[in-house]
Amino acid sequence: MSFLAVMMHQVTRGWLVLRLTDDSPFALSLVIMAFALPLTFVSLLGGAFADRFSRKNIVMVSQSGNALLTALLATLDLTGLITFWHLIVIGILNGTLAAFNMPSRQSLISDIVPAQSVMNAVSLSSSGMNLTRVLGPALAGVLITFLGTSGVFYLIAMIYALSVLFMSMIQAGGKPSGPPRKGMRSDIREGFRYALGDSTLLGLVIMGFVPALFGFSYLSLLPAWAREVLDVQSDGLGLLMTVMGAGSLAGTLMLASIRHLRRRGVFLFVDSLLWGVCLFIFSCTTSYVTALPFLFFVGFTSSIFMAVNMTLMQSYSSQEMRGRIVSMALMSFGIMPLSAVPFGAIAEKTGTPDSLALSGLLLCVFTAVFFIVYPKLRKVS
Repeated sequence: MSFLAVMMHQVTRGWLVLRLTDDSPFALSLVIMAFALPLTFVSLLGGAFADRFSRKNIVMVSQSGNALLTALLATLDLTGLITFWHLIVIGILNGTLAAFNMPSRQSLISDIVPAQSVMNAVSLSSSGMNLTRVLGPALAGVLITFLGTSGVFYLIAMIYALSVLFMSMIQAGGKPSGPPRKGMRSDIREGFRYALGDSTLLGLVIMGFVPALFGFSYLSLLPAWAREVLDVQSDGLGLLMTVMGAGSLAGTLMLASIRHLRRRGVFLFVDSLLWGVCLFIFSCTTSYVTALPFLFFVGFTSSIFMAVNMTLMQSYSSQEMRGRIVSMALMSFGIMPLSAVPFGAIAEKTGTPDSLALSGLLLCVFTAVFFIVYPKLRKVS
């Protein structure tokens, strides 16, 4: 339910931004930045909370907050009072809630399943998310036509409320056991020392930042690309995001079915390279027929990368440090604005296809460089 709400929110918000800003790709990137920046600055605190308090309760409180914020956004839109800056402020608040939600949600997986099943469980959880990437955008794109953006936002708020109900049924994620804590700042410093002292974990954290900087530009620029290249309406944008979600679903389902994946470090590098190549080729397409297959593989490769990287970080961290280590991985989502805004500005000047092409090329280059200069990660089994 929560993932369905997020995916529907992404399409509806993007469509509302385009309506308010005369189809500006730069405005889209600013809204993405508003959501993602708190993940950089607040996720470490969210990780410390996940290692200190009930993970289940943290998720429930944050999802309740999302329901209220989305209902407020719907009301502003319905009454005609909505402005672009409302989206920025609400995006910051949504991102802050996500910074507390995501470390606890991911760490819950390791609380539920045995260690040998973590990769399959993370992949299965990602499959649930990616199923909503198929259904959510298509549903939102069609519903916008009938209900308008305000009506869809009200529906999203109700779906968030349902996610709280279902989370309340989970019998896991209580208050973590462990030695007494000194303070939040001490917890965060301890997490950094732990990651810096383990070369494998440090490499996984750094590797997570490479696609965050160069691989996720398509998330903020896809609506602008669709309008610029294909001249689509809301249902057409929903179709594009649905195909991308189908690729992500296929990737994580494949990963969830693999019992043993060997040489996962090398696999991670190869997947990141393929991601960059698919993104570059997609940027050069000019029709649905050529765009959809490569958009499918962009979703396929990106979802596999995120699932494997998250699995390795959980597998190589101790139970009492897991929330803080996961929060470091989630910081990479907050770095997205560092790429979303410059690539949005490039798209404004040279066109969205050129900006996406540069993004894919840089992802390939920096992945290859890190593969060469950090041999420790290549040895991860």
